[in-house]
Amino acid sequence: MPTKNAESLTTEKIYPKIEFETYRIGVGKRIFDVVFSLIILLFFLPFGLIIAIAIKLDSKGSVFYVSERVGTGYDIFRFYKFRTMIEGADQKRGELSEMNQYLISHKKSDGSFSSVSVCPDCEPNGKPCSPILFIDGVEICENQYLRNKREKLLYSAFFKMENDPRITRVGRFLRIIHLDEFPQFINVLKGDMSIVGNRPLPLYEAEKLTTDEWSYRFLAPAGITGLWQVSNEDYMEAELRIRLDNQYAMIASPWADLRIILKTIPKLFRIKNKKY
Repeated sequence: MPTKNAESLTTEKIYPKIEFETYRIGVGKRIFDVVFSLIILLFFLPFGLIIAIAIKLDSKGSVFYVSERVGTGYDIFRFYKFRTMIEGADQKRGELSEMNQYLISHKKSDGSFSSVSVCPDCEPNGKPCSPILFIDGVEICENQYLRNKREKLLYSAFFKMENDPRITRVGRFLRIIHLDEFPQFINVLKGDMSIVGNRPLPLYEAEKLTTDEWSYRFLAPAGITGLWQVSNEDYMEAELRIRLDNQYAMIASPWADLRIILKTIPKLFRIKNKKY
């Protein structure tokens, strides 16, 4: 009879196997989302028209960036933003993969991916917890090798780039003052997203986050702002980002949402030179 290793037992204890069901935003949260979104959209409509004209004058392409995103329970929906990059920017992402800040932050000085060869399960027991492998001349147990492999997959799932050449002049300004996110209130009105939740992911990111401990984040509603955004949105630590998303899925409540909204407000007025 096959046995489960220590890592899988720990994972199942913290993140039980997830059975996704159709998510329904609570009545109170939905009413707040609709009312808040209508107020924002009506108030900022004149500014939206000015932004649309500026985008059209600055570069070729549509005013809006529309892409498929993955939200709650891996549901796919059409996601709206003001376009801040040149037309066809998504097709150029592969050419820039070596500049991914998530991967760079986790690479060693020689350019190889930083991995741990000492297993935390082997050390206390004084013996291997799984078969020993020899990878690139290094002796490593199978469990730790699989951990390293999953960690590399996690860091390659997200993509952000410093001084991204695809960003337009108007787009860079919109990102600094956070107005590129304005059309997402349309997604909130449609019910695709909520004001507070976990950020909906592009398909290329979501398809890599399917194990139980990573997919837990998809139990929460997709949102414009969330626990990750108010903690440290510029910190290039993919594992921390997933932990915070998982945490919100477990603590989501009206009071948690209110605290996150209150923490988001000062960030909106924090003007800084965003490099990503």
